[in-house]
Amino acid sequence: MEVPARELPFAFGGLEPPLSDYETARFVVLPVPYEGTVSYQKGTARGPHAVIDASRNMELYDEVLGFETSEVGIHTLPEKVAERVADAAAQVLADKKVMAMIGGEHSITLGAVRAAKESFDELCVLQLDAHADLREEYDGSRYSHACVMKRCLEIAPVTQVGIRALSKPEAELIETEPNVTTYFAHELRRAGLAPVHDEILSTLTDRVYLTVDIDVFDPAFVPGTGTPEPGGLSWDEVTGLLGALAREKQIVAFDVVEVMPLEGNVISEFLAAKLIYRTMGLIAHAADWLG
Repeated sequence: MEVPARELPFAFGGLEPPLSDYETARFVVLPVPYEGTVSYQKGTARGPHAVIDASRNMELYDEVLGFETSEVGIHTLPEKVAERVADAAAQVLADKKVMAMIGGEHSITLGAVRAAKESFDELCVLQLDAHADLREEYDGSRYSHACVMKRCLEIAPVTQVGIRALSKPEAELIETEPNVTTYFAHELRRAGLAPVHDEILSTLTDRVYLTVDIDVFDPAFVPGTGTPEPGGLSWDEVTGLLGALAREKQIVAFDVVEVMPLEGNVISEFLAAKLIYRTMGLIAHAADWLG
C-alpha cells in the first residue's frame, strides 16, 4: 500500500518556525507511510501520521537529559512514498543533518541504508528488532520486510539486538555469515542487556545507521505493531543501549518502523514518538550541539 506524498497538517513535536526551519534544523523527520509487503496485520501505513500526531502531546523538556532537544531544530518533511526514500535520505545527509525516518513497514530501511552508505564508507547497521529479517525472499519478493536485513547485509555489516523470531535458514545464516552478529532476546534476558553494551558496541564501526522495529519492545509496552512477539525488551533496556551507542559512536541516521496504530489506544505511537525524541536528544548531547 502506497500513500501519496503530501504535506502533513503538523510538524514533529508541534514545532513552529524558527525551530522547525529546514535550514537551521539539526534533525529532519522523514515520514514514509508504506506497507507494500506486510505479512500479518495491516496498518503500518498509518504509523507515521499517528507518531507525529502523538509527538505534539509530548513534553519537549527531557527530564533525563535535562534540556529541550527541540532547541537544536527539528524539521518535518512531507510524506514520501517508498521509492523516493533513497533520494530524500541522500539530500538530508548531503545537507549534514541527521535523518529520523518514520515507517511504515521495515522494507523502507533499505533505501535509507543505501543513501547512508554513499555518504559514509565505514558504515554498519544496528538493528533492534524481534525478527531477524534475513530471508532471501518471502512471498515471492526479495524486498519484503522479512528480507530487509538480508538486503542491508549486502551493503554493510549488521548487528542485531532483541531477536526472538526467525526461520531455520536464517538461524543457519547467522551461524555462518561473518558480517552479521546477533544478540537473541533470551540470551539478553539471562545476562541482562547493560552488561553487554560494550560487547555490542565493539561489533560496530564508528558510523552507524540505527533501525528500530518497534516490535523489539515487549507487546506489553507496544501492542500496536503488525507482528508482536512475546519476550521483548523494555523502555529502559532500549534507551540504555541507545545512550551507550550515542556516547561511543556517530549515529548518522535512524528510523523507527512498524508502528500499527490501534483504535482507541495511543500507547504505541506515543512511545515511538518519545523514542525518536529521546534518540535525537542523545545524539545532540553527544555532539554537544546545545553548546
